Amino acid sequence: MNFNSAEFLVFLPVVLLVYSLVFRRESPRDLWLLAASYFFYMSWDWRYAGLILFSTVIDFVLGARMAAEQRASRRKLLVTMSLVVNLGLLALFKYFDFFMNTTQGVLGLFGVEGAQLPHVRLLLPVGISFYTFQSLSYTIDLYRREIPPERNFVKFALFVSFFPRLVAGPIVRASEFLPQLQTTPEISDKRSVRGAARIFRGLFKKIVFADLLAGFGVDTVFADPSEYSSATLLLAVYGYSFQIYNDFSGYSDIAIGAADMLGFKIPENFNRPYLSRNPREFWTRWHISLSTWLRDYLYVSLGGNRSGPTATKRNLLITMVLGGLWHGAALNFVFWGLWHGLLLIVFRRAAKKHDNQSFGTVLWQRFLCFHLIAFSWLLFRIGSLDQLGAFLSGLTELSGGIAMKPLYLFILGTTATIHFLPKATTDAVFATFCRLPRLIQGTTYALLVFLFVGLSMGDPSFIYFQF
Repeated sequence: MNFNSAEFLVFLPVVLLVYSLVFRRESPRDLWLLAASYFFYMSWDWRYAGLILFSTVIDFVLGARMAAEQRASRRKLLVTMSLVVNLGLLALFKYFDFFMNTTQGVLGLFGVEGAQLPHVRLLLPVGISFYTFQSLSYTIDLYRREIPPERNFVKFALFVSFFPRLVAGPIVRASEFLPQLQTTPEISDKRSVRGAARIFRGLFKKIVFADLLAGFGVDTVFADPSEYSSATLLLAVYGYSFQIYNDFSGYSDIAIGAADMLGFKIPENFNRPYLSRNPREFWTRWHISLSTWLRDYLYVSLGGNRSGPTATKRNLLITMVLGGLWHGAALNFVFWGLWHGLLLIVFRRAAKKHDNQSFGTVLWQRFLCFHLIAFSWLLFRIGSLDQLGAFLSGLTELSGGIAMKPLYLFILGTTATIHFLPKATTDAVFATFCRLPRLIQGTTYALLVFLFVGLSMGDPSFIYFQF
C-alpha cells in the first residue's frame, strides 16, 4: 500500500474515523493503531509481519532484562544480543547474497574458479532497515541508561510498527516517540488541517515533481547515457537530484502529516539540503533522522573525534561507508558512502569557517557543494561501471544540444525555485493556506486528487522503499 495509492486514500480516513472514537481511551487507542499499523505492513507481504513481531518481542524482553540488570557485563551481553539478532536478520535478508557474490568475485580474481557459495535469495522485507534502526535505538539507549524501559508491550510494538513512518522513515527514536504514548494525544482542528495540508504537499512533491521528472527525462537518459549530449546529461543529473529529494522528502511530509492528524509528532527529515555550503552541513539537512542516528550510535561508538585527526578520519569513513551500505546491498552504495566520507574529511575544517563571509563566497560554496552532491547521485542511480563510464564520458565531451522536453525544464525550474526560496516564504504560504476557509481547502484537495489520478504513472513506489 503506497502512500500515493488509492488504497491509502481509503485506509487513512478509515483509521482516522475509528481513531476519533477511541483516542481518549488508552488501551483501545493503542490497540487500534497497532492493528492498523500491522494491516498496513501486511498489505505489502503478510508473511513478513512475523519478522517485525519477532524483532519487537526480542527487544522488548531484552530491554526489560537490561533495565533490571545492575552488572555492566550482563547489560553489555544483553545489548550485544539485541545487536546480533537485529543486525543478523538485516544481514540475512538484505546482505547475505551480496557478500556471497562479492566473495565469489574476489575468489575469481585469485584464480579460484567455479566456487559455488551458498545463496538464500530471500525477498527483501519492506522497511526492514528503518524499523531495525528504530528498535535498536531503544535497546542502545537503555544500555546507556538514557531512557526508562517500556513496560507495556502494546505500546512498544506500536513504537516499532507505527504505520506513518514504518516503511521509509523518518527513523524515530524511542526517546522521541514512547513518551508520547503515555499521554492522551492532542487532537484538534488545527492539527488536522495542518496534517492534511502536509500530506497533500508530500503527494504533490512525489507525483507532480518526482514522478514527472523521472517519466519525462531522467529515466530515459539514464537508460542509455551514450545517446545524449553533455548538456542533456547534466540536466538529467540535476533532474535526478530533485527527483530523489522530492520523492523522499515527499514521503516524509506524508508521514509527518499523518502522524500530526493522529496527535503525534515525528521529527523533520529534510531542511532544503541543496542550500548547504559544505558536505557536513548537507548531512544536517538531508535524511536528518538517519545522519543523526549514524552519528550518535555508530560514529560516537567508534570514538568520534576523541582520539585525534587520524582516528576521526577513519571513523568518518567507516560511518559513511556503512551508511552507504545501509541504503542497499551493492557496491555502488559502498562507493557512494565512501565518496561522502572523503568529502566530509576534505571539507571538515572548511565547515567551521562560516562567519562574516561575502555573498559571493556563500554563493560559490553552495554552488560547489550542490554539484559535489548532485554528481554523487550518479553512484546512487547508475547500476554498472560501464553505464557510469558512459555517463562521465558524455559529460566531459562538452557537447551542446538539449533533448529534454519543455515540460521537463519547467518542472525542474519550478521545483528548484521552490527549494531555494527562503524558508520563511514557503512557511508563510503554507500557513496562509491552512487559514483559508475549509470549503476552499476541500475543493483544492479534490482538484489535486483528480490531478494525481491523471498524472499517476502506474502507482510507482517511493525510491527509499527499497532500503
